Amino acid sequence: MNTRSLLWGMLLAGIGLGVAPGALWAAAPELPEGLGAPASDTEEPALPAGLGGEAGAEQTTDRPAAAALPFRLRGFWEARGGTRLGDDPYERDLSIAETRLQLEAEKYFQGATLRLTGDFLYDDLDDDRSVDLESGEGAFDLREASLVFSPSADTDVKLGRQILTWGTGDLVFINDLFPKDWVSFFIGRDVEYLKAPSDALKVSAFSSWANLDLVYTPRFDADRFIDGRRLSFFNTGQGRLTGRNAVVLADRPADAFEDDEWAARLYRNLGAYEVALYGYDGFWKSPAGADPASGRARFPPLSVLGASLRGPVGPGIGNVELGYYDSRADRDGDDPTVRNSELRLLLGYEQEIARNLTLGLQYYLERMGEFEAYRRALPPGAPVRDENRHVLTQRLTWLTHSQNLEWSLFLFYSPSDRDAYLRPRVGYQVDDHLSVEAGGNLFFGAREETFFGQFQDNNNLYLGVRYGF
Repeated sequence: MNTRSLLWGMLLAGIGLGVAPGALWAAAPELPEGLGAPASDTEEPALPAGLGGEAGAEQTTDRPAAAALPFRLRGFWEARGGTRLGDDPYERDLSIAETRLQLEAEKYFQGATLRLTGDFLYDDLDDDRSVDLESGEGAFDLREASLVFSPSADTDVKLGRQILTWGTGDLVFINDLFPKDWVSFFIGRDVEYLKAPSDALKVSAFSSWANLDLVYTPRFDADRFIDGRRLSFFNTGQGRLTGRNAVVLADRPADAFEDDEWAARLYRNLGAYEVALYGYDGFWKSPAGADPASGRARFPPLSVLGASLRGPVGPGIGNVELGYYDSRADRDGDDPTVRNSELRLLLGYEQEIARNLTLGLQYYLERMGEFEAYRRALPPGAPVRDENRHVLTQRLTWLTHSQNLEWSLFLFYSPSDRDAYLRPRVGYQVDDHLSVEAGGNLFFGAREETFFGQFQDNNNLYLGVRYGF
């Protein structure tokens, strides 16, 4: 049975069992917070730290002006500016210069909730301000347009544009194959913008035995990947650093209901531990291949099977997650234009080491399959990747001034690539509405073709201010 057949089976089982009252799923489950509420109150499971980004706005929804509307309205205004720390011959000196107004409207109908979230954006560094809802470029970015309802007491359905995430990693993703916005992440936008929206159907079915999430995306949603327009990078096709002088052109799978994606998560609690199984069938989310004739980037087909375990370890919380990436277009590993299959492993641990001071540590392994075939197939002079890529991460978070001032330092370090990425940040919640922050994205590396080393010319510092309402 291949991955897609397995996902089909899980979907049919989930819908059949979850929708039918009195069936296996009918027993009232013990659900994660927010998942068992009526549709009017249904909220997504909590996102990983920093990805929610809307807590400030939650505090002000009872203001008289908002209460007078026939729907719930909240949002924020934000301005951000940043600059590169050195000269990049292929990019502008400014790394970010933009202001945005986000409005989120929510209306509850009988048994359903409609939610619309959109960002009105002025980006001074954008060459083309025409709106592209797929890539999020232009003067408007539709973040969410979803309808949530519960066809039975044990089933939730969410249809439309939505932000999706799962997995156990902290800024490291193995089984979360939902789209990311790596440009926003590296230029200094709020970390919530690391998650790009999906146009999908999500069905969640709950039972006393296990819970099941199924996500169907009828047309492939790619990452908002680094293509050279805002960040320079190592272009393997040209064998050197490039940026705005050689913007990546990509052929995306774009046929609805043919170039589709399936994702599934089956999870349950075993005592204090949550165990989960994952499946994905679709495409590499960022370009992982190239057309030899045209040179255009491609998104080869990909299937992923994985698992995770998260729970208390000593005084802290530990997690382990793994996934096997089946690069279906090059299972033999001898096609240098397509990324090989990989085994990925993540080990993590987080603990409060002093009052309001939290330390998180992770070890990540990326092991290439069919390495010898890959090496034999490489053209002469091409950079050779290591068979095993090791990455260590450390997150240090310190809250002071009644927890209104947050100091954060996130470090990625790869001993195999001999490169690193440092994300310092300080944020201050001035009052219920106003917050300010400053931070940076600093890259180090011994070679320009490694994952973090290729971004060394993009080192930047940024400032931001946000007013929530």
